[in-house]
Amino acid sequence: MQENISFSLWCDFIERNFLENSFVKMIQDGAVNGATSNPSIFQQALMNESYLEQKESLKKSLDDNKKAIYEALVKMDIQRAAEILLPLYENNTNDGYISIEVDPNLCEDAKATIEEGSRLFNDIGYPNVMIKIPATKAGFSAMEELIARGISVNATLVFSKDQVVGCMEAFKKGYEKFKQISKKEAKDYPRAVVSVFVSRFDRKCDSILKEHGIPTATLGIKNAQYLYQILNSYTLPAVRTLFASTGVKGNELEPAYYIKELYHPYAINTAPLTALNAFVELENIEEAYLPSLEELEEFFASVKEAGVDLNAVSKELLEQGLEDFKVAFSKILESL
Repeated sequence: MQENISFSLWCDFIERNFLENSFVKMIQDGAVNGATSNPSIFQQALMNESYLEQKESLKKSLDDNKKAIYEALVKMDIQRAAEILLPLYENNTNDGYISIEVDPNLCEDAKATIEEGSRLFNDIGYPNVMIKIPATKAGFSAMEELIARGISVNATLVFSKDQVVGCMEAFKKGYEKFKQISKKEAKDYPRAVVSVFVSRFDRKCDSILKEHGIPTATLGIKNAQYLYQILNSYTLPAVRTLFASTGVKGNELEPAYYIKELYHPYAINTAPLTALNAFVELENIEEAYLPSLEELEEFFASVKEAGVDLNAVSKELLEQGLEDFKVAFSKILESL
């Protein structure tokens, strides 16, 4: 099913017990092709008992350095996920990745992001690790440099066309530098994904749009489809769109809604377990309809008429996303 249009399903969850049990089975069954993580995911995971013994040991050996303790804990999980996914990566370097995010407090510091991203990649020691970087101005500079160094990148918290363009221009420059330095073949290039966030638009804007007769749970989809086409217009074969924030809240939508609606060629969807399990159980999934850019522009015009400024909303969602990750990271350190 997924192979027909080169669509990939990645798991937006990581936790130690899960990796050794359900995740291994999902890989064996061909249900998923990769995984992603973020500070919010690790905030929840590190509360589990399976980390307790290592936490206590690390507190002693690392003199209670909280960030060092955090990195030691998560690097072990990332290394295990990379090990499990390595056969997929070796078979097809477009898949089989696990992402780890740099400290979100570095989002406006390119130099520190590059240093931390390079260090994490080298410390983890697996080729199928993506360094996750927020799509800010500083982030674009860091993305370019990491790609130039041969390190795969996951550009995260992407909501707007300007962000997609910023990511793609950075990757384009990074690949040009990499080619000059490495002389490697295209199949050996580092890979990149642009994580386009979807459902947050709907949760923020649906109540307003509904009052103006615009169907709910559509703005996030249409924006994602628009950005997907902008990205593909660059024809950088080592870069794919990754649809993120694709879980549903409440019971109004079927769990796999955001996966089905964005089932497009050469795309990735990273989803929480509920959505993943629901999608895997579906049969005869057809490629989703992709509106033309003209159709999408018409839709955005109706959204604007309803009083929703898409650019302003995108900016707010980016700022909120950055703050959420900073808060989660802070809470992790406090808990250690």
